Amino acid sequence: MKDKRLSVLAKSLVVYSTAVKPGDKVLVESKGAATAPLVEEIITEVAHAGGLPFWYFNDEHVERRWILGAGEQQLKDFGKMHLRMMKDIDCYISVRGADNSYTLADVPSQRMGWYRKYFYKPVHLEQRVKRTRWVVMRYPNEAMSQLAETSRESFEDFYFSVCNIDYAKMSKAMDPLVDLLKKTDKIRLVGPGTDLTFSVKGIPPVKCDGHRNIPDGEVYTAPVRTSINGVISYNTPSLNESVLYEGIRFEFKNGKIVKADCAGGNGAKLNKVLDIDPGARYVGEFALGIHPNIKHPMRDTLFDEKIFGSIHLTPGQCYDEAPNGNKSSIHWDLVLIQTKEYGGGEVYFDDVLIRKDGIFVHPALKELLSARALRGGH
Repeated sequence: MKDKRLSVLAKSLVVYSTAVKPGDKVLVESKGAATAPLVEEIITEVAHAGGLPFWYFNDEHVERRWILGAGEQQLKDFGKMHLRMMKDIDCYISVRGADNSYTLADVPSQRMGWYRKYFYKPVHLEQRVKRTRWVVMRYPNEAMSQLAETSRESFEDFYFSVCNIDYAKMSKAMDPLVDLLKKTDKIRLVGPGTDLTFSVKGIPPVKCDGHRNIPDGEVYTAPVRTSINGVISYNTPSLNESVLYEGIRFEFKNGKIVKADCAGGNGAKLNKVLDIDPGARYVGEFALGIHPNIKHPMRDTLFDEKIFGSIHLTPGQCYDEAPNGNKSSIHWDLVLIQTKEYGGGEVYFDDVLIRKDGIFVHPALKELLSARALRGGH
């Protein structure tokens, strides 16, 4: 029996997120066999919209073999081939449902560096992100359920409550926060192990309201590149290239991460990531998470960065929509939850308290951006 929730999600991805029009070339990339039912619904919706779909099934086990076996020149040519394909499409929809989140854990860092430099950066960061209408999402398979430490059935219920929310309503509720950020110069973050200041003056804020990531629910901008000073202690685990990092702590001086460490003995790997290029030790994004149905981390960035009452401060590449001049082959969203359950904390805009313990307290925000209002309750 077909799950009607998949049809609702597929239509949202095609009609709302990527706004497929007649004649649009649509690349649908999926990872993991479990994604097939949703891909079928997406292809159907693309057909109804008059688009021209091309579906590409990927697999991280095959991807791992390629990265391990290919030389540097082969990876360069691989990137060029995929770049030609990406340049020829109008829309990109990615459904990610890999069955093992740690498949790339044992790939040598040099080879992963080549892969990021010659494939991910030119094909995705430079071409797909900047020049197509795109949306990226996870699929609720067994691996995601395990990361969330729940049953498959319970996770699916959570997943659809998150992904099938009314994003048009959420978008409207974000407008006052966008307006406030436009007027802001200095931001200060305070919490356990965190006291950080930076400027966002002159850098536009952008609302993420279901057009690029599913789930969505954040407003982002970027710090002035050399303005960050202080320390931040992230309290959310981050799975990056099949390595799990916990307790990440950065010290900043004039925008640069001058000291980085973490728990669990992965400090050396953390610093290798940050040393991949000069821009990796500077920040390309600052965002506030507002999704009312995401409350706890599940080691998946697309969900964790949207947690209601969170922020993320991102080493690496900035977005063109909120440019601060930082260039890098990485863009690593690291999350700090500021709700009472996770230690609390405050966000200040120009010395005015905006959010306390994850709850917006500013008069212009506290009603529209309350969890109940975003969820649609009364």
